[in-house]
Amino acid sequence: MNARTEPARAETDAIARPPLVRELLLVAGLFLVYKFGRQLATGHTGEAFHNADRVWDLERTVHLPGEGSVQNLLLHGDTLIHVANTYYATVHFPATAAFLIWLYLRRPAHYVRSRRVLAVVTAAALLVHLTFPLAPPRMLAATGLLDTGQLYGPSVYGSPETDHLSNQFAAMPSLHFGWALMVAIGLIVATRSRWRWLWLLHPLVTLLVIVGTANHYWLDAIVATAMLGIALAVIQLPQRTATTAGRGAGRLVPAPRGEEGADEEAVLVGAGR
Repeated sequence: MNARTEPARAETDAIARPPLVRELLLVAGLFLVYKFGRQLATGHTGEAFHNADRVWDLERTVHLPGEGSVQNLLLHGDTLIHVANTYYATVHFPATAAFLIWLYLRRPAHYVRSRRVLAVVTAAALLVHLTFPLAPPRMLAATGLLDTGQLYGPSVYGSPETDHLSNQFAAMPSLHFGWALMVAIGLIVATRSRWRWLWLLHPLVTLLVIVGTANHYWLDAIVATAMLGIALAVIQLPQRTATTAGRGAGRLVPAPRGEEGADEEAVLVGAGR
């Protein structure tokens, strides 16, 4: 005997939603550890600029497209570059937070995996920041790129000499891009809408913004992508747990993907035996 369950109830029964207070404390704690950890990498100005020269030369050696071509496109109008600076300054954290909140409320299993992946990628990024300080291209004279945040606004950074709230020598990897790509992948995997692939516009726009505003090199995004790929390969979705119904045991199994709305339903097999 087969019985269909409601989408939200089926997944909630299979994967328990983590306690809210614990999750808030955990996410806040991870954020604070990362913010304070980044400060440990400050003060390595000479090394950061030396590494920047190495990254810039490597990109030219492997013939990556110049970051300047993207910046030139954004500089066609003051409005466009201002929008890019605003996107860089305001979208990163709110978009990621909204993504986690939605998953927590609607897709608990996907939330647990996504939170773990983001934590692992962020921790790995912190390790790279500590061992490989890197000045962004807007600071490197050899790039010929402009600091669009300072020139056109808004800017999230002050002068490196006086800005003690952020570490501007932590360009690699780009968590702006890494988190944006995770948001897109997470939403594509957790939903089955025919429009879900449009979420890839978020990392695409983010990539153009971080490069065009001269806050990151192409390699910063490439390294972030590699880290995310490894984390996704290692951290799998939690397995659905067995449930019992009466005297018999049932197991929640995803409905066939070929059926309309199959992603939103689960088939309860063996209920009531």
